[in-house]
Amino acid sequence: MNDIFTHCKDGNMVAVKVWLDNTENDLNQGDDHLFSPLHWASREGHLHIVDILINRGARVNSANMGDDTPLHNAAQMGHLEIMKKLIKQKADVNAINEHGNTPLHYACFGQFAVCAEELVANGGLVTICNKYGQTPLSRARPQLSRKLKDLASTLGQDMNDVQYKNVVSIGTTRTRAKNGTLKHENVDLRQLNLKGKIASSHSGETWRGRWGQQEIVAKILKIREITSRKSREFHEEYLRLRIFSHPNVLPVMGIVNTPKTLATVSPHVSVGSLYNVLHESTVTVDHFRAVLFATNIANGISFLHSLDPIIPRLHINSKHIMIEDGMNCRINMGDVKFSFQEPGKLYNPAWMAPEVLQRKHEEINRKSADMWSFSILLWEMVSREVPFSDLSNMECGMRIALEGMRVSIPPGISPHICKLMKICMNEDAAKRPKFDMILPILQKMSI
Repeated sequence: MNDIFTHCKDGNMVAVKVWLDNTENDLNQGDDHLFSPLHWASREGHLHIVDILINRGARVNSANMGDDTPLHNAAQMGHLEIMKKLIKQKADVNAINEHGNTPLHYACFGQFAVCAEELVANGGLVTICNKYGQTPLSRARPQLSRKLKDLASTLGQDMNDVQYKNVVSIGTTRTRAKNGTLKHENVDLRQLNLKGKIASSHSGETWRGRWGQQEIVAKILKIREITSRKSREFHEEYLRLRIFSHPNVLPVMGIVNTPKTLATVSPHVSVGSLYNVLHESTVTVDHFRAVLFATNIANGISFLHSLDPIIPRLHINSKHIMIEDGMNCRINMGDVKFSFQEPGKLYNPAWMAPEVLQRKHEEINRKSADMWSFSILLWEMVSREVPFSDLSNMECGMRIALEGMRVSIPPGISPHICKLMKICMNEDAAKRPKFDMILPILQKMSI
């Protein structure tokens, strides 16, 4: 079977890269037993493939049908360097599978002493009992058992056994690998099991629901009349929004395309939009987190700018940035405006570059305009304010375009952030940097 799972098993790096370069391929999908590509690469010991999968957004805590995570697979086979890589990416060292075994159980079962020590050094508990009452130490050879017990004691672990019934699964961070069959071009609205409306805007209503085993959101577009031409354009434009291959881009998984309803279907994210986090929640966005958010967003935009042609009618603002578990930001393809949706009308002008509000669409350098929008996002994250919130959209747009109204950089912020904002907000669009130029700057700030 010549598929991504086989390529990961065989260590075929070239084939894996080719597969990942197709933006419609979802690297977090699972095979018949819900082994993801990362599960297989971790099990077979292909560190170079594990690297590229993680860099592209593979979920390190995804579970297969037996509740094994990639760390279980790496520990079971004694792949130390892969274990280190997964642990560095916040893999749960105490995740339990259907038998109650942790990665440390498997390292001890296989007598992989160095792997077992690495797990204990990173918080692996030696006292967790599986379903059969066995702790990791029960199956380790006496010399390894003593060594691990001494290490755990030195690190301050409670040495009383934790019975299986008292072990709490990580639940909140582990996710099932998705079955790849969920991607369809057209979905029956009744399949989505919509539960309730969670948002409403000029472009449509957003509902939460479930498609198969996955939590989703459906955005039902506000369209006065659905003609055959609009239906055809909707389908053609949607195909470019199925971007599954980047960790900072949230794809459109499918659409509802009927004579009565046009809707997009996207994965549900638990935290909400960046706008919600900044202005409607109690989540703390300090300097460090703001830089991480900015790095995520810049990564996503940089990837979108690498596509040829660039996806049209995507106006970056904090309402279009979604935040998932782990506080990872993703640009929502479900917020891309379709060509038949109120052509000529612009919303959320506070985040738009002056030239977007002054010129025709075809006269604008989209990459430079997105950099201006990014600078407003930086301002929003450090100020925790909504730009020009006291003005209507019309007044805001007019004053930015015609009167030179601009946000004021607040005092007391990092001089590095301040300098970056000024560079990105250059009045001369041609002098604004590209995203691949600012990414190294953001990465240095996050250290």
